[in-house]
Amino acid sequence: MKSVLSSASALLLGAVALTAFQSGTAVAATGAGANSDSDSYAYSHPCSMQQLSVQVFNTNATPSRRLIEVRNLGANSCGLSYFPLVHLGNSHSADRSHDVKPLVPGGLGGAPAYPVHAGQTAYAVVDLNPSGATTGSDSGIDELSILPDGDHMSNAGTLNFPLGDGAVVLNPKLGLYRDNSGDAIASAAEADTPQS
Repeated sequence: MKSVLSSASALLLGAVALTAFQSGTAVAATGAGANSDSDSYAYSHPCSMQQLSVQVFNTNATPSRRLIEVRNLGANSCGLSYFPLVHLGNSHSADRSHDVKPLVPGGLGGAPAYPVHAGQTAYAVVDLNPSGATTGSDSGIDELSILPDGDHMSNAGTLNFPLGDGAVVLNPKLGLYRDNSGDAIASAAEADTPQS
């Protein structure tokens, strides 16, 4: 009789353990909302245009640089591609096949996305004319087109910004997203690879 009770007790304990495991899993799954502002959450949740604010600023220190600010207005972290998709072209041209794509840093690898936490800003810099040349520039270019995440967003989300009078575009360079403008400038200086 003792072995029958032991077997029944073991079976009952196994059922209790299984139930505890399942509810623990359910708690972990619903508890993920508490950790929705983490890097790991961002890696599996690409940013949408609806949760972002995109602005472009001229930098006073170097007139050929444009600082791109992408702010996450959402309540959760989200992921961006390593750098924004940037084209430089003529705003009056219907044919954008002649747009100039800046060089980007090579040898990319690592995390699956650049995480942007709720309320935080990602910075990227495009230098329109890193050499500072005054002649030999691409003519007719007056617009900067930006898609914050070229890996996950459709081209319909592309935003256009005027470059301003007198902008010279020659062998432009684009840096990776960074969490401050100084690092974004340094990243742009390392750009050496054509965009695909």
